Amino acid sequence: MLFSSIPFLYYFLPCVLILYFIAPRCLKNSVLLLASLFFYAWGEPKYVVLMAISIVLGYVFGLLIEAWRGTKLSKFFLILSLVTSLGMLGYFKYADFFISNFNAVTGLSVPLLKIALPIGISFYTFQILSYTVDVYRGEVKAQRNFISLATYVALFPQLIAGPIVRYSDVAVQLESRTHSISNLALGMRRFIFGLGKKILIANALGELCDIFKESGDKSVLFFWLYAIAFTLHIYFDFSGYSDMAIGLGKMFGFDFLENFDYPYISGSITEFWRRWHMSLGSWFRDYVYIPLGGNRVSKARWFLNIFIVWLLTGFWHGSAWNFIVWGLFFAVLLVIEKLWLLKLLKKSKVWSHIYVLFFVVISFVIFNAADMKEAFQYIGGMFGAGGIPFISDEWSYYLRSYAVVLIVAIIGATPLLKKLVLSIKKKPAGEKVMNVLEPVVMVVLLLMMTAFLVDGSFNPFLYFRF
Repeated sequence: MLFSSIPFLYYFLPCVLILYFIAPRCLKNSVLLLASLFFYAWGEPKYVVLMAISIVLGYVFGLLIEAWRGTKLSKFFLILSLVTSLGMLGYFKYADFFISNFNAVTGLSVPLLKIALPIGISFYTFQILSYTVDVYRGEVKAQRNFISLATYVALFPQLIAGPIVRYSDVAVQLESRTHSISNLALGMRRFIFGLGKKILIANALGELCDIFKESGDKSVLFFWLYAIAFTLHIYFDFSGYSDMAIGLGKMFGFDFLENFDYPYISGSITEFWRRWHMSLGSWFRDYVYIPLGGNRVSKARWFLNIFIVWLLTGFWHGSAWNFIVWGLFFAVLLVIEKLWLLKLLKKSKVWSHIYVLFFVVISFVIFNAADMKEAFQYIGGMFGAGGIPFISDEWSYYLRSYAVVLIVAIIGATPLLKKLVLSIKKKPAGEKVMNVLEPVVMVVLLLMMTAFLVDGSFNPFLYFRF
């Protein structure tokens, strides 16, 4: 089920909210768990069993790890937890990738398994892993209430595409959380804001990207228009989902951490990855990079650690070589920055921003390519390879057609609007005006987006496939 759909907005969510708030405190997690299982089964009924098995294993391993803490058995159960969780993820997400590459290397024809990728498996697997690892480290206590742990893993606001919520961040809230009209209102506002980013901006930019791919009149400027449009598209699509997830969490009393912080204003790639998909970056930092030794090792080992983390980050996104290259592309840039470039970037804010945007745009062309052959074709097209024309009629037509959306997206990817609202609120009558204006804007936005959904087509989130 999609957040950006009529069934979710006008049937599922209102019913869940009503049931949740009339339920006694002791049953609220049960209501959320049942709702989350229904939400997941709507699109993936057969894979609810797989998620249930993952939850049961995480629950059992958590108890065993804590029961034998300080002994070798505790480490054994942790390893068993890692092997089973990563094994299931590897089988469903990467089996065909390894088989196809094995066939390519050996010349054999081992048949592909052709397994459908369970939606959200990358996200809920990482949440279970963070739970068992934190129990092993003694940072959290093992959860003895199965319903509470299952609610944490299956919670529908962040189940499908994150943000990756760590158990340690919501452990207290699973047992006792605050509900209020103000939190409900804040959650609704954040949800509608994220829904607007998805429907009004991301979907329109996605249409432009699809038009480019189907076009037979490509030019250098059209390649660049596509690359910029996709770079904005993926930001508004994914950050819009994160906003909706955070807003939904707030409605039910949960405080999820932020996942994006205006990454396109960064002055370095290092800063970019502190602002982009922050829950994933912090997960790899705390559960892979630091255990490998982080930067407290020799310089050669430090750089190796960076490459390992970014190899895994790319591979996490998908079972294809373009994702691996995408991850290693950032590893190279990060190593170069740490060697000498960071000092140079600090001398000029303008050139540092241009540098970041240039390489981020290139990276997302690689990211969105069907394979590396297409990635090279597109990047080559951006620089005139193959003798393609510099300009085309289609480029100028679609630039004019999507100019408003592109301008809104560029401004919306910066904190300018946020700063404007805050400056208005600081004025004597500003806060009163905003308190009246804001609900009106939210209602108008919701009505507009409802009209788009009624008249629109299927609009899945990009990160559903990861």
